[in-house]
Amino acid sequence: MNRRNFLTGMFGSAAILRPRPAAAQQSSTGVVVEKPLAGTPHKGKVLAAIQPHSDDIALFAAGTVAKLIQEGYTGYMIRATNDDMGDDIGQPGSIGENVLRNERENAEVARILGLERSFDLNYNNHRMGDVSWNELICRLIFLFRLLKVDTILCYDPWGHDEENPDHYVLSRCVEAACWMAGRVHDYPEQFAAGLKPHAVSEKYYYARRPEITRVVDISGVVDKKIEANRANVAKGPGGHHGSTLRTELSKRNQRLPVLGDDDATADRNYIKEFVLAGDRQLGRKYGVEFAEAFHYIGPPATRIEDTIQQRVVPLQ
Repeated sequence: MNRRNFLTGMFGSAAILRPRPAAAQQSSTGVVVEKPLAGTPHKGKVLAAIQPHSDDIALFAAGTVAKLIQEGYTGYMIRATNDDMGDDIGQPGSIGENVLRNERENAEVARILGLERSFDLNYNNHRMGDVSWNELICRLIFLFRLLKVDTILCYDPWGHDEENPDHYVLSRCVEAACWMAGRVHDYPEQFAAGLKPHAVSEKYYYARRPEITRVVDISGVVDKKIEANRANVAKGPGGHHGSTLRTELSKRNQRLPVLGDDDATADRNYIKEFVLAGDRQLGRKYGVEFAEAFHYIGPPATRIEDTIQQRVVPLQ
């Protein structure tokens, strides 16, 4: 038996003991389809949306973050780099200007998605291959314990076709920190500051080519995802591509009806029609309008403590 899984199942944090509301159903392909839940069944739970760069959550997981926040989660953003060397699509400028713009846009994405605040770890963009993994793991453990994180969304540490060192270094460190945060002998000095062991029990891993085990229906919150991407001007699709295209077509005496009749509509509809085309295609496959794909890892279906309770008998 895997020792880590055994100990987590037997002595894990209180987050592991909470049953997840029934909102998911398994498709004929074996992939679980997670649908929206009414009300706030996740009230009291905490998520961390973790990204190496300011555009990753917006592109891959903004709909799921917005859905979970709508269902009662309290959420936080953790950004690993300062995006100093990142693509500056919308407004070319100096490295310093690039850092500031991405910092502000990252905070705006967090606000749009309903997250409480953003933590910026400020490593250099594309340079995380040089980062001490133990240092990064320690910083993540501190945040997981401080915020009492139950659920994370991050790049898949086992994802295929991953070329960016920031992506795979961060994700591997997140994977380690999720279970180490629940151990009493890892960084015990943090307990002197009032923190307590707290393992992360649920993971939504996104990737360029994900091992899909869960598809989340984001149809009801797709406008939140559009606005999150609109806010990401420097690195992402928020660089007024729709309005620019509309202007260029007008100069050629042409128009694209989907872009509408004004610049704001053009920018929103460009993202919905073209940037989120993959979300639409995935949703169609699973019978919804828009969806996001994840390699999902959750609490064990059968917990040891449940089995024990089912088998105990009174003393004779």
